Amino acid sequence: MPRKAQIVRKTKETDITLNLNLDGKGMYTIDTSIPFLDHMLSLFTKHGLFDLKIKAKGDIEIDYHHTVEDIGICLGDALKKALGNKVGIKRYGSAVVPMDEAIASTTLDISDRPYLVYKVILPKKVKIKNFDPDLMEDFLQAVVNRSGITLHIGVPYGRNMHHIIEAIFKAFGRALKEAVTIDPRIKGVMSTKGKL
Repeated sequence: MPRKAQIVRKTKETDITLNLNLDGKGMYTIDTSIPFLDHMLSLFTKHGLFDLKIKAKGDIEIDYHHTVEDIGICLGDALKKALGNKVGIKRYGSAVVPMDEAIASTTLDISDRPYLVYKVILPKKVKIKNFDPDLMEDFLQAVVNRSGITLHIGVPYGRNMHHIIEAIFKAFGRALKEAVTIDPRIKGVMSTKGKL
């Protein structure tokens, strides 16, 4: 059964259509009107071997926050929908990714218990072009809240803000790829409770 989802979200602030295929090949078409976010989501998709299409418009003339957070909401909804009953998935995933002088670790549990631990040391308060790096935590919190995953992200060091965030998104994609992988030896769900 294909593990795909389409999410459409329209509010007074944003208009988003997102298509996700968990069993893809790392193909993406992403247009959020925020180039840096497009770049990070492309990395996430490529390293997770998902297929992802996003078309988003938002009130970016005011701020990027509404658009970034709402795309996180849509991605979280798509993950939850595409995973369905979670039968046979490995459930846990972990990845550590270096990006030059920076390194990021990501560990997650598809548990239906949303929780985000975001231990990221940002070297200084600077924007990447017009993008505020603090928005990435808001994006990930939205993904976690809507998908029901527990997500731990740690960046112990790094100098370049772009490298830090890039390492996070690559690690997130790789950890999620591991967690959503179906293992034929798993009967039902990976839980002694019988439910995730």
